Amino acid sequence: MLIGVWLIILLAAVGVNRLAGGTFSDKVELPGTQASTGLHLLEENEKSAGGYTGQVVFHLPSASLASRQAQVQQSVSNLRGLQHVRSASDPFAKGSGAISADGHIAYSDVSFDERPKTLGQGYIAKLEAATAPARGAGVQVEYGGGLDELFRPPPNDALSEVIGFAVALLVLLIGFGSVAAAVLPLASALIAVLTGVSLLGIVAAVIVFGTTAPTLALMIGLGVGIDYALFLTTRYRQQISDGADPVPAAGWTVATSGQAVLVAAGTVALALLGLYASGITFIGRLGLAAVFSVLTAAAAALTLVPALLGALGRRIDSVTVRTPVAESGSDGDSWHRYARTVARRPWLFLVSALVILGVLTIPLFSIHLGHIDDGADPTSFTDKRAYDLIAEGFGVGANGPMTVVVDTSGANRTPSELATSVSDALASTPGVARSSPPAASEDGVVLLSTVIPATSPQDTATSDLFEQLVKRTLPDAVAGTGAKTYVTGNLATQLEFRDTLTARLPLVIGVVVALAFLLLMATFRSVLIALKAAILNLLSIGAAYGVIVAVFQWGWGGSLAGVGENVPIESYVPVLMFAIVFGLSMDYEVFLLSRVKEAWERTGDNTEAVADGLSRTARVITCAALIMASVFISFVLSSSVVVKMLAVGLAVSVIVDATVVRLVLVPATMTLFGRANWWLPAWLDRLLPHIEAEGTASPPAAPAPSGAPSHAAPPA
Repeated sequence: MLIGVWLIILLAAVGVNRLAGGTFSDKVELPGTQASTGLHLLEENEKSAGGYTGQVVFHLPSASLASRQAQVQQSVSNLRGLQHVRSASDPFAKGSGAISADGHIAYSDVSFDERPKTLGQGYIAKLEAATAPARGAGVQVEYGGGLDELFRPPPNDALSEVIGFAVALLVLLIGFGSVAAAVLPLASALIAVLTGVSLLGIVAAVIVFGTTAPTLALMIGLGVGIDYALFLTTRYRQQISDGADPVPAAGWTVATSGQAVLVAAGTVALALLGLYASGITFIGRLGLAAVFSVLTAAAAALTLVPALLGALGRRIDSVTVRTPVAESGSDGDSWHRYARTVARRPWLFLVSALVILGVLTIPLFSIHLGHIDDGADPTSFTDKRAYDLIAEGFGVGANGPMTVVVDTSGANRTPSELATSVSDALASTPGVARSSPPAASEDGVVLLSTVIPATSPQDTATSDLFEQLVKRTLPDAVAGTGAKTYVTGNLATQLEFRDTLTARLPLVIGVVVALAFLLLMATFRSVLIALKAAILNLLSIGAAYGVIVAVFQWGWGGSLAGVGENVPIESYVPVLMFAIVFGLSMDYEVFLLSRVKEAWERTGDNTEAVADGLSRTARVITCAALIMASVFISFVLSSSVVVKMLAVGLAVSVIVDATVVRLVLVPATMTLFGRANWWLPAWLDRLLPHIEAEGTASPPAAPAPSGAPSHAAPPA
């Protein structure tokens, strides 16, 4: 019955999403910042400056565009006649500066009354029809600016999913040997993640999520969905191997390990929701998007998985590719022997692991946060070709212009005097390639000037120029006049977004770590275990940061990820990675420590408990990590550089966490701490709620042989 219910829910969610699902957008609002204030003044006083912008670029390599002026101007006129177009500038207008020095490249700035992406793929044909006169005359036409969202192909994650599932199936078959036990976690995870992503699409009709939200939810949902189902399936199979009846074994599995799944999912969800501590709605909603798939994965693990296990019964290991393996925990187990080796030389393993993490972290200290511009896209994208043409014809800085807004409403100088002062200041500022003379707005309240940097939008020198303009050049130019200055535009907003997010990153880290610390302390009744988990997870995250800096910023293997140039680290990737990695790391921490605690309560021997817990979970954690890393790394095939960055960072973090941290640092530190691992002050024990990572029910007994006497207790 539960299987049927899940299929109905899945079909309903997918259907409603297709009919009424929302769209995704990367619009970021930063109220209160100087860029936001400047934009508000601009739109309030210069009506033609409102709306959403796009750029149409014209290129004629064989001759000057002046020979095709009539066709280009007809195309611009056609653009003005399109629905939702507010204006389109004429590149041949006197003083426009929109034609390159050699006359081969020109552009038209197009203003829309709606965000271009929301106009739908059908709008592309209308744009192509409008620019047909120019293209018919042999002029190359490309689309950039805000039009990149419209022309960018929608994310197609099907190939990534197929690769991820294929690798997962291979790992499970090799690791556990059972065909049914390999397919079951994959089926459960697929149903859960499709349901979660569909629910996200439905909610997106009401709440605006970033464009990477569906891919992020898919990546996280597949990873944790397979993990949770695998954790339950492995424990169930061990019970069946020990001779228990299928139905009681399934119930006992959920009653015990199901609680570990709940704690793990709760930790991941808390970490993701901790992104709201950034104070930036865009970032918080990316975390919320991933929570949809985490919760559906946990729900499927606790309901759909036991239903599937019950349906399979003892047949779960009937078809195999090798001798089936579930859990072990015996003294002769290789993982048990490994744990005892760590226990004999804990300092050696501890120092070695810390050295590895330290080396991986080194690149982090040269991290450059910024925004990845269209120049990093493949040349098959029209926005990349438009970017390159603008750079060729007008300089790389023309792809990231900044708008200077001077509010003269409270000034004691005339607008012309202020314009001269600002113009002189801009002309003498290093890093400014050129700037337009400050001109009065339609109502004369503000002065407007366009500044073209000498460097590309993602260059560190450009962000330095922005800081120079905002903090020194412009304030000094109007000092004592009562006028106020602002720097706004897309690039300025992106740079302030970066600075705002960087300033709030410590708060996000503090909130997420504190929540996870309290949850682990309440679950395992230990101060040291919770503190150790937080510190070790921070070390593994630092290593993952170091790797993405080396790959994408330094270019060490960036071409293998499909990135043709060195790029800065997208400003929101570190904070997003932190929440995701911290949450996922806690998954493995909960799975391992739940078994260690179970053995500790049974034996009272800390060293034996660590060895027993490690031997029982090492195989499943290793396989789960390989699967999750494969799922993540498969998304390197995405056309989005940000998704590639997240894919590499998450894959590396999972591998590092499941090997260096979970299999080396955790047993080494727990061996060194000894009985102190389980210390909790009495007063704190009374304050903390009791959360069990593992249920306390006794395992189901193997059925008595036929004809054997019953040992049931007599009725009272």
